[in-house]
Amino acid sequence: MNLRLLFCLLLLSFSSQIDAQADHTETEDHHDHEGHHHHKNEFGIANALVYFVKEETFSYGLHLHYIRTISDSKFGLGAGFERIFDEHGHNTFGVIGSYRPIEPLTLILSPGLTVEDENSGEANFALHVEAAYEFEFKNIHLGPVIEFAYDPEDFHISLGIHIGYGF
Repeated sequence: MNLRLLFCLLLLSFSSQIDAQADHTETEDHHDHEGHHHHKNEFGIANALVYFVKEETFSYGLHLHYIRTISDSKFGLGAGFERIFDEHGHNTFGVIGSYRPIEPLTLILSPGLTVEDENSGEANFALHVEAAYEFEFKNIHLGPVIEFAYDPEDFHISLGIHIGYGF
């Protein structure tokens, strides 16, 4: 399947879910405050297929993060780590800012530093932008995640599954 088509289908899926959620936001917000528990902390992992745009190649990526919600807001702060395997091998360490515009959707902005396997010791600026749509089962969060990442060597798009543990 063409990567652009897959990307467009995923965005359409997210947008249709956002429209459906927007119609019920007032009711859900009232319900959330009465009975739904929001976790202050989350440890998460994402396994993803990574597409390097300039090279037109695929690789495997693993993301780890910790996010703490700020007070009773929709914002969170944390730290993240990404490992890309194969010939594109690199490690990225970043600071995470998260925002939940609606309950199942989390948006993440993460500036950080990337160290390429070939240039060990040399760190370059990197920027990751992610969107995760999470289904909650008690303390477990599960759902699709899409990411766009930039570093001076290339930029890549990741599509995968996010699994988180909230506490």
